[in-house]
Amino acid sequence: METLADGIAVYQGDYRDAGVTACDHIITDPPYEDELHNAMGRDKDRFRNDGGPVSGELGFIGINSQRAEIARDIVNVSNGWTLAFSLAEGVRAWRDDLQAAGAKWDTTLAWIKPDSRPRFNGQGPARGFECICVVWCGKGYRSWNGGGKRGIYTHLTNGASRHGLHPTEKPLSLMCELLIDFTKPGDLIFDPFMGSGTTGLACIKLGRKFIGCEIDPAYYQAAKERMSAALDQTDMFTPIPERLKQGRLI
Repeated sequence: METLADGIAVYQGDYRDAGVTACDHIITDPPYEDELHNAMGRDKDRFRNDGGPVSGELGFIGINSQRAEIARDIVNVSNGWTLAFSLAEGVRAWRDDLQAAGAKWDTTLAWIKPDSRPRFNGQGPARGFECICVVWCGKGYRSWNGGGKRGIYTHLTNGASRHGLHPTEKPLSLMCELLIDFTKPGDLIFDPFMGSGTTGLACIKLGRKFIGCEIDPAYYQAAKERMSAALDQTDMFTPIPERLKQGRLI
C-alpha cells in the first residue's frame, strides 16, 4: 500500500491482497459482464468520440465467473453503501449475489451517456446508458443526501476531464455527483477496481478519504500520477463540468 497523502492510499495488485478490512462505502467499476467482452471483439478498428481507438479487447476478463466471490468481499468490507457499475444484463445477477452475501438491495441507478457511440452496423439501437447497482451493507437504516431525487445521472462520456487511457473510464463529474449524494466529507471510500483513478480524483476534490486497488500496472501508474498531480494543485482541479439538464437533450 502506497500513501499519497493523509487519507489517500493506493495499491498495485489484487484487492484481496491489499489488507483492506473495513471502509465507509465502496464505489467501484468492476469488470463488465462477459457479453460486452464478446461484443468488443466485433468492434475492432472503430473509434471513440474523443478520437481514441475502441480496442478489440478490454485488457481484463469478464466478471461472470468472479461475481459471487466479489460480492461476498464487498459486503464484508463496506459499512455503508456499495455502488457497482454494471451493464443492464448483469443487474439481476449482481442483485442476487449481493443479497446472498447479506447486503440489502436498494435500487438501480442509470448513467445516461448523451455522447455514447452509435451502433455502427445499424442493426439496432446502441447502448445509451449504464447501470449502477446500489446496495446497503451497513447496520440500521440506510441514508443518503439526495432526498427524493431520481436515480438518473446524465454526464458526457468524453468530457474535457477525460484522461483516455482506460477504455471504460468514468467522468469525473459523474463520480463527484455520486459522492455528493451517497457519502459525507471525511468518509473512507474504497475502490477495489480503480482503473485510472477517477473515483480517487473525486474523493480528493470533495474531501473524502480513499483507498484504491488496481491490478494492471499501467492503469495503476496512471491513477497514481493523476491523483498525485491533483494533490499538488492549490485549486484542487478546475470546476466540475456542469451536469447536463434533460431539457438540452430534446
